[in-house]
Amino acid sequence: MRISMVSEHANPLAALGEVDAGGQNLHVAELSAALCRQGHQVTVYTRRDDPGLPERVRADSGYEVVHVPAGPAKHLPKDELLPHMAEFGRFLAGEWSRDQPDVVHAHFWMSGLAALLAAKEADVPVVQTFHALGVVKRRHQGAADTSPPDRIRLERLIGKNATQVAATCSDEVFELARLGLPRTRMSVVPCGVDLDRFTASGRSGPRAAKHRIVSVGRLVPRKGFATAISALPRVPDTELVIAGGPEQGRLSDDEEARRLTKLARRCGVEDRVHLLGQVSRSEMPALLRSADLVVCTPWYEPFGIVPLEAMACGVPVVAAAVGGLIDTVVDGVTGELVPPRRPEALASTLRRLLDDAAQREAYGVAGMDRATSRYSWDRIGIDILRVYEKALADRSAAGTPAAANQA
Repeated sequence: MRISMVSEHANPLAALGEVDAGGQNLHVAELSAALCRQGHQVTVYTRRDDPGLPERVRADSGYEVVHVPAGPAKHLPKDELLPHMAEFGRFLAGEWSRDQPDVVHAHFWMSGLAALLAAKEADVPVVQTFHALGVVKRRHQGAADTSPPDRIRLERLIGKNATQVAATCSDEVFELARLGLPRTRMSVVPCGVDLDRFTASGRSGPRAAKHRIVSVGRLVPRKGFATAISALPRVPDTELVIAGGPEQGRLSDDEEARRLTKLARRCGVEDRVHLLGQVSRSEMPALLRSADLVVCTPWYEPFGIVPLEAMACGVPVVAAAVGGLIDTVVDGVTGELVPPRRPEALASTLRRLLDDAAQREAYGVAGMDRATSRYSWDRIGIDILRVYEKALADRSAAGTPAAANQA
């Protein structure tokens, strides 16, 4: 099968941890690699954000990345990319007129807009994965939401006109149903985990306290690192290690890093909070294995790859009961769920688990079993192929021209 992935801001070759480089980049990279291993031809289209990038690059794992000229060849925040999606769509249309794919898989709503614009003249089904929904972001961020004002309206149109929607968690299916999308065209296909890299065996990073908690993610407020820092005064003899953001030498220039450092100082735990900055993929397993607990406390989370990576390493997870984390972390089996943005509830759970090594070990073993049995990328690749097959069967009902005209 010839598969075109459209990922307008999330380049699968990008370094993870920066503001707009995170789970979606990894998802597109790993899913594309898994599909290549299964014998499919995958091309990923992403926006050129550096004039020095080649037009086409072949990744080591077999997929091709095409850097699309759409807007200036420099980094732009993803919320500023909407005006360039028509140009992105025209480029795709030209590509597909010469070499038509069997199926298009769009990642994020703006990718869906460009894909539907490009597919309007072709008989090509479009599968949509949103990765995050504007209605959820608006609910949690309110006036701080920098999304284009038309995002929610356009997401509804994209969802209704895509051939199939691959949601990353069951909570997203409920949100999409509330937007009016038919459940018959939705499937849940979660993210996966690299089981060759993330294992329980292997070296573990050094630690400086009796107990260690690790949190990983982009340094943005919604990731909820402030909740973990605010809980730490109630959790003695424990260090909190936060990985993510720019390289450590540039952390002082990062607004969120400065905010978290000030919060740690106000809470009296500055000596127990360590911001590592960007951690390479090769070093991440050792960091996770060094933890007694991996803590994921975002305000909302479309899926969350870090809990899976921790579970694959045999480390128990304490996570906020939001979004995809409710699917991934089985409360009382592979870890525990806590209310979001409640430092006191988080602290109580952390203290209890840090005092109970046997419970942590049981959660770790169960988490490892769950990660290896359900969340390998090869298994996820098989799941997404079933969605592609549904889309191919439904191609006559795709309705792409209506989406392009209304958007």
